[in-house]
Amino acid sequence: MAKDKTVEEVYLCPVGRFFGELEKKALGKKSKFREHINHSRIEFLKAIRSLLDERIEELEKGPSRRGEKKVTKIKVE
Repeated sequence: MAKDKTVEEVYLCPVGRFFGELEKKALGKKSKFREHINHSRIEFLKAIRSLLDERIEELEKGPSRRGEKKVTKIKVE
């Protein structure tokens, strides 16, 4: 019986992959670039958190009538 080899495929964002490789190869742990990238990651996650918090508040307030179309009754003869 032949053993099946499992191949794991990983897909990464090309930009993220570029910066990840740049960090590993060219820059040390104390570089300004690395410090800036780490801070930007934190800011990005905080921005996502603020969007989620706003959406949670909207859902907790209940259904919104904003943007809903009103129904008009039409008599048909």
